[in-house]
Amino acid sequence: MGIKQPQPYQGFEQGPIRPPSEADSLLIRVTRNCPWNRCTFCPVYKGATFSLRPIEHVIADIDGVFAALLVINEALAERGGLTVQDLNDLALQRPEVTRRAFFAGANWLLRGGQSVFLQDANSLVVKPDALIRILRHVKNRFPWVSRVTSYARSQTIYRISDADMGRIADAGLNRIHIGLESGSDEVLSRTRKGATKDQHIVAGRRVKSAGIELSEYVMPGLGGVSLSSAHAAETADALNRIDPDFIRLRTLTIPTGAPLAAEHESGAFVKCSDFEVAREIRSLIAALDGINSILASDHNNNLLPEVEGRLPDDKGRMLAVLDRFLALPPTERAVYQVGRRAGLFQALADLDSPDQRIHVERICERLAITPDNVDEILEQRLPRAL
Repeated sequence: MGIKQPQPYQGFEQGPIRPPSEADSLLIRVTRNCPWNRCTFCPVYKGATFSLRPIEHVIADIDGVFAALLVINEALAERGGLTVQDLNDLALQRPEVTRRAFFAGANWLLRGGQSVFLQDANSLVVKPDALIRILRHVKNRFPWVSRVTSYARSQTIYRISDADMGRIADAGLNRIHIGLESGSDEVLSRTRKGATKDQHIVAGRRVKSAGIELSEYVMPGLGGVSLSSAHAAETADALNRIDPDFIRLRTLTIPTGAPLAAEHESGAFVKCSDFEVAREIRSLIAALDGINSILASDHNNNLLPEVEGRLPDDKGRMLAVLDRFLALPPTERAVYQVGRRAGLFQALADLDSPDQRIHVERICERLAITPDNVDEILEQRLPRAL
């Protein structure tokens, strides 16, 4: 049996996704793809193999960005400013293996250079000592950063001790994003989430107890029509018992590459209409009690982005927005749905904007959209028709 040779460093890596709230963050890839990769609603990593990146490669990525910042700051001090061409010229002067790190550093600097996100889907799967080494190196190279964050799975955190979570927090990880998706064990089982309601609650509380900010992602519509009520009630109960810092709404869509698409096409999964999803979200928010979370609607999939605010202070206002939508005449609801999905409306108040509304009404006329077919056309035809 031969000695296994170490993997050669191929340069800075970047994974395919990050939370919308991490748009300005430096992305440091700690793992590749997803160690679970069975959720039926997710198409992102299907067909891809999970692997841990060698720690020395992660350290090299961090050092590469650090070196890039030194070069850029030196050039800024000499010239007083840099053009895109200047940055390209500086990059070409670097060894080829460091060029991606140079551009990552330049882009990060342009976005403020204040936060770091560890990729890919579950960096907490890395052994605590290794993760702590990476976190300490981030803080050593970039001591000014205000936030270091990561995705994690509840089942992974469920297996991490309180002591190790405390060590990870002390090393600099100060926000974790978890895909709760649902608090209903039936919904979690059907969608192969790989975690139970109890595991979600224990994991969420463990993150909070360690002093790490917690973002829990909730997926309205994930239970379909048959489990919509249970999905809302059980999810609210789980959130009430966790009290996360952030609750982030991610309304279900069913991409072609997701396993759930086959269930939807066969009729085994009946998708909620926009009206049913809004009603479900109302039930969820109405049941949230005794928590001080910020509810965020920071994704384009969400029909009503103004349904966001701090609990409990903004609960009444959020419910009022939902009540207004649910009380609209069917024709008005359809106009709003089309305007929002077409990117022409950003809030219910846009229904009252003549300039925006006329464009939406023309789309409705061209596609023969009615209250009876609006959800079907939005799902199947509108993206291709615009």
